[in-house]
Amino acid sequence: MRLSARVDYALRATAELAATATGPGRGRPVTADQIARAQEIPPKFLESILLQLRRGGIVQAQRGPEGGYWLARPADEISLAEVIRVIDGPLAHVRGQRPEQLGYHGPARSLQEVWIALRASEREILELVTIADVAGGTLPSRVTELAADPRAWT
Repeated sequence: MRLSARVDYALRATAELAATATGPGRGRPVTADQIARAQEIPPKFLESILLQLRRGGIVQAQRGPEGGYWLARPADEISLAEVIRVIDGPLAHVRGQRPEQLGYHGPARSLQEVWIALRASEREILELVTIADVAGGTLPSRVTELAADPRAWT
């Protein structure tokens, strides 16, 4: 699986917002500059990502001296899959198409099922894990079990 820098930054920014919502000063909007500094994200790039997240219903924003960003819903209701879809679209594409739209022939026919199974596997994990899980460092046991397998690291 290949994730874009936009997705990586979006996930890090939402985790930062989740941590801020539960920590000291909670309930106060967080500026893009604060998020950018905390997560070492280029500020201009982050601004466009936050705009996408706002349009996708993940974050809300307020302008002005007391302005900033906050999660639109509780962090435990926002899955990683949802953030990824808002930023990059559907989870699995092959040559820009959904796997079920591909037409394979002959000995390659089974590849379509492989791509669909891969998407289902990705979806299982990415919909299971929430922004709250990431921000709190308490990943579901299924994820920690998979990550504990040394083969997962190669």
